[in-house]
Amino acid sequence: MDGSVSTLAPIFATAFATQRPFTAFLVGIAAATGAGISMAFSEALSDDGVLTGRGNPIARGAITGIMTFIGGALHTLPFLINHLQLALLTAYIIVAIELIVIAAIRHRYFGTSWLLSMIQVVGSGALVFLAALIFGNA
Repeated sequence: MDGSVSTLAPIFATAFATQRPFTAFLVGIAAATGAGISMAFSEALSDDGVLTGRGNPIARGAITGIMTFIGGALHTLPFLINHLQLALLTAYIIVAIELIVIAAIRHRYFGTSWLLSMIQVVGSGALVFLAALIFGNA
C-alpha cells in the first residue's frame, strides 16, 4: 500500500502545478525509487528474521523494495502520454484499480472486512490525492 499511496501526492501535485506530463513522470519515478529504497532498508533492518521468524532480512527487504517501487511506478506510467488530460484520466483509472486490489488483498489475507478495507485504503488514497490538489494548485 505504501508505494501506491505515498507516491500519489508528488505525482499529481506536479502534474497539476506544471501541466507537464513528462515532468510528473520524472517526479513519479523518483518518488517510487525513493520509496522503494526506503522501504527495502526499513524492512531489512527491522528484524534479523530470528526474532519474528519472518525469514531472511535481505530477501524481505528486496521483495518489499521492489514491490513498493512497482506500486509507485504503475500510476506514473500514464504520464508518458503527452496529453495531460488523457494522462490524468488514465492515471485515475489505474489508481482506482490499484486501490481496489490493495483493499481486496487486505480483505483476503489480513481478514479485514471488505467495507472496512475499502474505507481504509480508498480513504487514505483520497486524503493523499486531496493533498496533491491543494499543493498542486497552490
